[in-house]
Amino acid sequence: MSDRRFESLVDRARRIEMTPPEKEAQRRSFAYGNANIENSAVTREIVDKAATALAEEKSAPSRSVGR
Repeated sequence: MSDRRFESLVDRARRIEMTPPEKEAQRRSFAYGNANIENSAVTREIVDKAATALAEEKSAPSRSVGR
């Protein structure tokens, strides 16, 4: 591949705007890849469950202790 062709592809890639579901899929893929390097027992299912739990926790109304 020529340098000019490569630069053209990189320029096109810079202008791509990912949708929220695409960003979430990329985030989970990144998390899986990094976690699996450190611990081969980590599966995509484990990452998906953790990401879903974090999303639910984030969207739940906060609870104050003692109220």
